[in-house]
Amino acid sequence: MPHVTYISPDGTETTLEARVGDSVMETAVKNGVKGIVAECGGSCACATCHVYVDAAFIDKFDEMGPLEDDMLDGTAAERLPVSRLSCQLKMREDLDGLRINIAPEQY
Repeated sequence: MPHVTYISPDGTETTLEARVGDSVMETAVKNGVKGIVAECGGSCACATCHVYVDAAFIDKFDEMGPLEDDMLDGTAAERLPVSRLSCQLKMREDLDGLRINIAPEQY
C-alpha cells in the first residue's frame, strides 16, 4: 500500500498507509487526521479539505476539473499553485511517499 504523509499547519507529521482508490481525504478522515474537515463527505461541494500537494507530486495527479477549480476559489486559506481538494485526489501505488500540507484554515 502507498504511504501518505499529512503535515499539519504546526508542522506535526502523520504518515499513513492508504488504500489504492481511496482519496487523500478519505484516508485522513478514517484515521482521525486533524485539519481536514470534509463537511460534504467528499462530494467536492465545500472546500473544507483544502491541501497543498508537495511540488514533487502535483503533476502526478489528474488535472483538476472545473468544479474543483471553482471550489478552490472560495477556500478560507490562500489558494496556491499546488492547492487541491483532497477529496479529488485518488491514491495509487505510484504515489507512495506523497506529502500533503493541510491548509491552515478550512472554514
